Amino acid sequence: MMRSDRFTRIHSDAPDEKPRITRDLLKRVWKYARPYRWYILTMLGVTLATTGLGLLSPLILRDLIDRTLPAGDLHRLSWLLVALVIIPLLTGGLNLILRQINSRVGEGVVYDLRVALFSHLQRMSLGFFTHTKSGELLSRINNDVVGAQTAISNTFVNIFTSFIQAIVVLAVMLTMEWRLSLISVSILPLFFLAARRLGKQLRSIVHWQLDLNARMNAVAQELLNISGALLVKLFGRAEKEDKRFQQRAADVRNIGVRRAVTGSLFVVSISLLGSIGFALVYGVGGYFVINGTLTIGTIVALGVYLGTLYGALQTLTNAPVDFATSMVSFERVFEVLDVPNEITEKPDALTLRDVQGVLEFQDVGFHYTEEGKGFLRDVRRFGQVPDRMAVLSGETAEKRQNGEEEREDEKGIGPSQARDEVLEHISFRVEPGRLVALVGPSGAGKTTMTYLIPRLYDPTAGRILIDGHDLRDVTLASLTGQIGMVTQETYLFHDTIRVNLLYGRADATPAEIEAAARAANIHDFVIGLPSGYETIVGERGYRLSGGEKQRLALARVILKNPRILVLDEATSSLDSQSEALIQDALKRVMVGRTSIVIAHRLSTILAADLILVMDRGRISERGTHNELLAKGGIYARLYETQFRSKMKNETDNPSNDQPV
Repeated sequence: MMRSDRFTRIHSDAPDEKPRITRDLLKRVWKYARPYRWYILTMLGVTLATTGLGLLSPLILRDLIDRTLPAGDLHRLSWLLVALVIIPLLTGGLNLILRQINSRVGEGVVYDLRVALFSHLQRMSLGFFTHTKSGELLSRINNDVVGAQTAISNTFVNIFTSFIQAIVVLAVMLTMEWRLSLISVSILPLFFLAARRLGKQLRSIVHWQLDLNARMNAVAQELLNISGALLVKLFGRAEKEDKRFQQRAADVRNIGVRRAVTGSLFVVSISLLGSIGFALVYGVGGYFVINGTLTIGTIVALGVYLGTLYGALQTLTNAPVDFATSMVSFERVFEVLDVPNEITEKPDALTLRDVQGVLEFQDVGFHYTEEGKGFLRDVRRFGQVPDRMAVLSGETAEKRQNGEEEREDEKGIGPSQARDEVLEHISFRVEPGRLVALVGPSGAGKTTMTYLIPRLYDPTAGRILIDGHDLRDVTLASLTGQIGMVTQETYLFHDTIRVNLLYGRADATPAEIEAAARAANIHDFVIGLPSGYETIVGERGYRLSGGEKQRLALARVILKNPRILVLDEATSSLDSQSEALIQDALKRVMVGRTSIVIAHRLSTILAADLILVMDRGRISERGTHNELLAKGGIYARLYETQFRSKMKNETDNPSNDQPV
């Protein structure tokens, strides 16, 4: 079957390499298999028992043909028939036991790996997730752990069983008739040659199929979530995306057909060689029967054993590749577990108690980790090209973005914010209960600065203190317990309003939930809904408006009751009523708390105890509103171009506070 040009382009550089199985990898795999070692040994024992029972049937057939029927022995015939019935019953019972044990081992390994992966990923820094596709992580949690399960519960057992089976069957055959046994073995070189060549081709196709399936699923994942679906509708791209998915699905269809044809060719070739072996055995054996040197029952028994022998040898032929491919799944899982966590907790970390809320930055600097350092590398599956393709275009994606977008400010104030160092020499101190406003052009480093406070990132220079304690010296749980953060993009779980609010404090009472909602000016809205606090908010809260989501996020933070509050006060996309409600709620939330606010509104800036003006990762100016105006610097220019025109409107309409 001819492949499309696109299919050829994708796989023209597919590496023909075998996965390496090292001693360290096997030792690490054994750590996950060790808790189930007695189950595995039981599986091997049961498998050997079923193999032994399978060896009895040909012997019974030989006795039936050569002795019982010619002698007319009805009593012996009855016992042989009973044995022919009992053997399958016993084999079936053992197979049920084997299946139960196999499932226990396999599902146990899957559970252990998934829990280890999820727990590790939950503690990774924010930078890890900005560099890693969520689909890749889900693939490892869902798909690769299943491949690892196969290695322990199936592949190893099958290899061991087939090896023992081949040895035992060949030994029995040699004791029955050594000449025919040697003839049956003589075609094994052809058997291995065909299996290796066709097996290699089939493996390549299978891995191509995995790759194309992943690309098709990536398109579906990008476009079938609510954000992607909204974008498609807004730009009227439904027909074009249909065609894009049709192309990806067509590639999957074509490779699926090719796999089926090649798989059939593989089976036919192996069956043909097996038939040659059977023909030789029956031909030479028939000659011996005619000459009176061999019995018919012996030939029949040898034929049955020969089928078992060829089946075991076929399994052993593919065993190295099957085992190596299964090990790749373990390798991919271990790769995630081995990614170092940039945000670590010291063994003797201090637990923050009775926090006053003194926040201090001391000569803090920050730059994002180099690409590939501390993140997942471009992973190769066996026989598969590296995952470097963009999801929609399908072209090679060499450039990535990390951190906040660096671009020239929309208003044209100041030079481009593009730079290597995100933050440099940041120093300031905030006393308890004070409000600090961060202002400056987009990309100046404001958001990154706020991300350092709850240790979403760690500074690469300097240190950050809370009540005199370096953030790296305190426990993560006690630190996050003292910090409440409301980001510009509010995230809600696809669950009820009550559950989303309880994320702030799981043990909150209904009265406390209602009080927090009232403080955030959202309670009246919630009780007006048909299901009240039990209303499902939809994926990412899309059933709610932007203002409603932000007020729920504020209520969630109020419920947490942190000493330090970090806010991105972005309300420019909201209607006037929502803005007024949120501003009123913010005033209540910030009372008595140390607050760091990325300020977008003049009223917030005027109320700030300290204004920090950010430019190209540095604090270019600091002071109060009047002090900064008097300097005639960046802040004064921002005020003249953005704030002053709105100042009169805010004064005339204080409830309709305008964003800056």
